[in-house]
Amino acid sequence: MTERVLILDFGSQFVQLIARRLREIGVYCEIHPCTVDDAFVRAFDARAVILSGSPASVTEADSPRAPQAVFELGVPVLGICYGEHTMCQQLGGNVEPDNHREFGRATIEVTVPSPLFDGILSPGEGAVVWMSHGDRVTRLPEGFSLIGKSTGAPMAAIADETRHFYGLQFHPEVVHSTIGKALLENFCFKIARLKGDWTMEAYKEQAIAKIRAQVGSGHVICGLSGGVDSAVAALLIHEAIGEQLTCVFVDTGVLRFNEAKEIVELFRGHFNIPLVHVDASEMFLEKLAGVSDPEQKRKAIGGLFIDVFEAEARKLGEVDFLAQGTLYPDVIESVSFKGPSVTIKSHHNVGGLPARMRMKLVEPLRELFKDEVRALGRELGLPEIFVGRHPFPGPGLAVRILGEVTKDRVQILQQADRIFLEEIRQAGLYDEIWQAFAVLLPVKTVGVMGDGRTYEWVSALRAVTSVDGMTADVYPFESAFLSKVATRIVNEVRGINRVTYDYTSKPPGTIEWE
Repeated sequence: MTERVLILDFGSQFVQLIARRLREIGVYCEIHPCTVDDAFVRAFDARAVILSGSPASVTEADSPRAPQAVFELGVPVLGICYGEHTMCQQLGGNVEPDNHREFGRATIEVTVPSPLFDGILSPGEGAVVWMSHGDRVTRLPEGFSLIGKSTGAPMAAIADETRHFYGLQFHPEVVHSTIGKALLENFCFKIARLKGDWTMEAYKEQAIAKIRAQVGSGHVICGLSGGVDSAVAALLIHEAIGEQLTCVFVDTGVLRFNEAKEIVELFRGHFNIPLVHVDASEMFLEKLAGVSDPEQKRKAIGGLFIDVFEAEARKLGEVDFLAQGTLYPDVIESVSFKGPSVTIKSHHNVGGLPARMRMKLVEPLRELFKDEVRALGRELGLPEIFVGRHPFPGPGLAVRILGEVTKDRVQILQQADRIFLEEIRQAGLYDEIWQAFAVLLPVKTVGVMGDGRTYEWVSALRAVTSVDGMTADVYPFESAFLSKVATRIVNEVRGINRVTYDYTSKPPGTIEWE
């Protein structure tokens, strides 16, 4: 992996999108906090550097700055929003608070020819972009010139063509910037001269070599959760070291319908991976008895899972490594510079290894985004019906049962959830939806079914679309579809007499998947 781009994170909520856009065009990149030192920047050996946006203002005394080595490497640098501001400030320009702040869509107009806009816009032409700033550049550093402007940002795009330094006031990484992808392609391919040859096949071979080098003759244990991440991690490690891997699948009793059987058949039967299946459902349901708070449910399930997993690990004898399906967004959030991206969600597993287990971590997916994990799964031969699975939370159905978790309520929700997903698949909608599931509400309603009255639970259905897993919008089912699903659930699931659909969307920065 000889070509890579360094992305410095100043706390922007969009920083992961920058990396995703580059990965999409075949350019390998990594995100690191802007607080890394000059030695790190030089040792990284980047072919280009991108400075992210930030909620901070360079006019504040304690606002972050880029390591000075960034501007001494002799490689192209692209500053986005705050990244443009700190580049200007550090190189001798000036930035001031803007009385005419600009948030949302705006039109940028190219003023002079530049390789950054080559083949996209000619001087005098404009395009819609996404702005989000309260400061503006008021004086350019020596060597820089104006290449683009907008009504609210007179210096919306600047360049030092000699040193290949570029600054954009807008965010090319968000989909609302219509020329964003093309701009990033120009920066990577025409300015930085990158090949864009990073592929999942190449990643797989490199990852297998890394696993073999790290593990040697050691023994690895992997906890299979039923999700895509742990499944792909297990397959990759098994391809690297074979029988040195043992997978442990703990049935918590709060999985989806028939999920335990499917996992055992796939990994033990189809892939012939050594697998220990532990049915601990009664233990988990006993632990959850009387617990209604979702965060307490998470902690109860997580704590007991570790206990059960650790007990199985002891039975195996000497185990040297623990495999985890840690993804790149988890890693980014665990080291992110202060800002909207800094909070680690409670279900992420970075740093979750108990010290008493005395194992080293094997995290072969820690450089990948979710969609890249799916691509790797296909490369490894994981069946499409499993690769394309919707995200499923570690606490399972326990956090989709609002209120107390009981065996009866789990079984009721399993059936409602099964029917919802069956109908989505039969309608050919599954791959259009990012995540869909049923919820059991802590509410009972009176109804009349046939000649008798019922007093049963209410179920809510939820389905959302998402491009990047960071924002989401409600899936627009037709009313006839929802009516069909509701009718089936009420008729077939004893314990539910009413179904509703959740129309909630999630704006940027607030997404939290159960």
